[in-house]
Amino acid sequence: MAMNGKTLGDEIADLIIASDAPSDAKKTIKELWEKIGNAIVKHISQNAQITVAAGIAIAASGSAGAVTGATTAPGTATIM
Repeated sequence: MAMNGKTLGDEIADLIIASDAPSDAKKTIKELWEKIGNAIVKHISQNAQITVAAGIAIAASGSAGAVTGATTAPGTATIM
């Protein structure tokens, strides 16, 4: 599942908004937390790096030449 700043912001806002808060205050808080959520997701997407260790088992199937083995070097992943 892809990261979503609006959803993150909405979920945080829902946790902190008092049920009896005025609707305009609720709207303002949600909008602010959506901006914060988007900033968090953007920062993570642009700066985080995942390194996967060498030696992860792999297998190919479905043909006569199917093979098994392991990764031979660390790999990196992109967070989306």
